[in-house]
Amino acid sequence: MQWLEVMIDTVPEGIDAVCARLIALGTSGFEIEDEQDFKDFLENNRQYWDYVDDALLGEKKGKCRVKLYIPDDAVAGETVLLLREGMQSLRRDCPELSLGSLEITTGQRSEEEWANAWKLYYKAQCVGEKLFIRPEWEDASCPPGRVEYVNNPGMAFGTGTHASTRLCMTLLESLIKGGEQLLDLGCGSGILSITGLLLGASSSLGVDIDAGAADVSCRNAALNHVENRFASLCGDILTNSGLKAQLGRQKYDVIAANIVADVIIALGGAARGLLAPGGHFIVSGIIDTREEEVADALRENGFQVTRVLRDEGWCAMELIPR
Repeated sequence: MQWLEVMIDTVPEGIDAVCARLIALGTSGFEIEDEQDFKDFLENNRQYWDYVDDALLGEKKGKCRVKLYIPDDAVAGETVLLLREGMQSLRRDCPELSLGSLEITTGQRSEEEWANAWKLYYKAQCVGEKLFIRPEWEDASCPPGRVEYVNNPGMAFGTGTHASTRLCMTLLESLIKGGEQLLDLGCGSGILSITGLLLGASSSLGVDIDAGAADVSCRNAALNHVENRFASLCGDILTNSGLKAQLGRQKYDVIAANIVADVIIALGGAARGLLAPGGHFIVSGIIDTREEEVADALRENGFQVTRVLRDEGWCAMELIPR
């Protein structure tokens, strides 16, 4: 299959707003590139050069790009037009925000090219104190004392390389003691749902607005031999009353939402109603400039912030009902 790679240029302050608008437009599978990614690439590949031109460093300074992939089919042009209109309306709706150019560029990628790109840049890594994330195509040994999660993200968000995901996983590993019911809102590739199961949760339910993410998460569950304890649903809990009612048939010991600030704020009331007594709500994907705004909104929905982790300009929170 041919895919269209869509790239939206922004600035660090605009990442959260751009991602929130993409989600509102029905897109959940995207990745973020920023200046730190470029610096990390330079640091991790020092053996290939002795000097990096200052002009190139200057060009990358403060630059951010949100990338997503859509099928390159008969309606691809309409989809790109919708995205352009979405970015234009975002600028009109948020005149106070620094959003950068919001320029959209596109390029064709085949399934094979996309997969090879992941294989080039996505490497095995330790996360937190207990987890080891290994891409399916990497031949790497799990360090003693860690729990291995084998991942193939496909076209869905969730590799464990982004700071927001690492922070969420670090909070998650400290809360799973064994036997918990886990709900993952915005599950993407299923990385939080499945690592929760590998850490000892008894069951996990992943929910995403992207049908492709639901498929990928099920494949990853099978890849890690936990498919009998994992289920996925496709839909938007904020607008789909039937889905909300289905989720409300039980209570959850841990609810995780690694999304963006605006969606987390909107989810607060629903999450509060779905938590079991003594349960925990983990949220991540919050750019640091919006930390207090998110915390205040969740407090208004009956939560108490018990822990905050921060890394690379992102933060994650652990909350309990008051």
